[in-house]
Amino acid sequence: MRLTQHTVRLLLAEPLRISRSVMTARDAVVLSVEHEGLTGHGEAVSSVFQKLDTPTLQLLAVRAGERLARFSAPETALHALRVGELTVPGTPAAVTAAVEAALLDLVGKRTATAVHRFLGSRVAPRSATARTISLISPGRAAVQARELAEAGFSVIKIKAGERDHDADLDRVRAVRAAAPSARLLLDPNGAWSAGQARTLLPLFAELGVEAVEQPLAPGDPEALARLAARSPLPVIADEDAVTHEDARRLAGRVHGINVKLAKCGGVHAALRIAALIKGSGTDLMLGCLTASTLGIAPAVHIADRARWTDLDGHLLLAHDPWTGIGGDDGFVTATGRPGLGVRPRTEAGVPAGVDNGSGADACAGADDGSGAVTRSGADSRAGAGSGTPADARAAVRSAAS
Repeated sequence: MRLTQHTVRLLLAEPLRISRSVMTARDAVVLSVEHEGLTGHGEAVSSVFQKLDTPTLQLLAVRAGERLARFSAPETALHALRVGELTVPGTPAAVTAAVEAALLDLVGKRTATAVHRFLGSRVAPRSATARTISLISPGRAAVQARELAEAGFSVIKIKAGERDHDADLDRVRAVRAAAPSARLLLDPNGAWSAGQARTLLPLFAELGVEAVEQPLAPGDPEALARLAARSPLPVIADEDAVTHEDARRLAGRVHGINVKLAKCGGVHAALRIAALIKGSGTDLMLGCLTASTLGIAPAVHIADRARWTDLDGHLLLAHDPWTGIGGDDGFVTATGRPGLGVRPRTEAGVPAGVDNGSGADACAGADDGSGAVTRSGADSRAGAGSGTPADARAAVRSAAS
């Protein structure tokens, strides 16, 4: 097998302002794994919060390619990833998730099977996704909420965390008035103290907010659990519930856990968390980072497991280099196409070599946003191993279970 990479600059349609930062763009490092004429793709995005800059992601992609080259087939590599033998200890979850996505995409194309079927869902998941409104004025928030409701969005997530709490309350009031039928989620991104949260949560409950994500600064999950026990709103852990162990600590003590593949390590890790919290009184939320359709797609294939779906990262972009999961009408959908079911939008600047399942090379002349072309490759030295489609399906079911 051979892994190549290229980097694409993702520009947001408008700045995304949250309580701790403002974002206008980020880089996406696309990992493409080629084997026997087919190519699978995954994506890792740069993140200041996760301390993952673009050069680091590119270097880690090279190392992942070197280790992938030792495997004779994507099915065996996928199993090795599951048991911790593919990536070196300390590999960031975002890289592991991207490698897993590329392997799942490739195995799906080899067997003409959509990824969600490997993962136990016979029907392609279709889920109403939240759409985020950032820290903007109440007037602008009202305009956006009205447009979203008219487009078909039934769930709206409102950012909070202003120093002036009245501004947050006014923003929610404006959204509620503009979209009276919408389900409202609130996300302060850890901006409140415990005392502030105890004061504010009843006020937001009166405005019809359905649930609140990570109201307290991360780092004290016990404080979050204590708040959840007395909160008039469901409290969803986000930054305090990244790993399986984090989820185990909070299962049954908060109302929800927001699982993001780029933070937990991919689809398999997310399904382990979902299995852990099932029946505990803690529900699953599927979230995402701002990313392209390619980066969001793996989570869409397990969206039927979640009570709350927040997979709108690709909808925040000025130009999405990929297509295939929808979302503009308020619903993300996993199609029946093989693999992840996504394909490049060549007109949006993705290199012409990126394929849609036909096996073309995926790293021809991609710009990383600074004018440099990034490229890495590792040729397979372990020999080819194909097997039958049935063998491949059995292997990936085992790897994804």
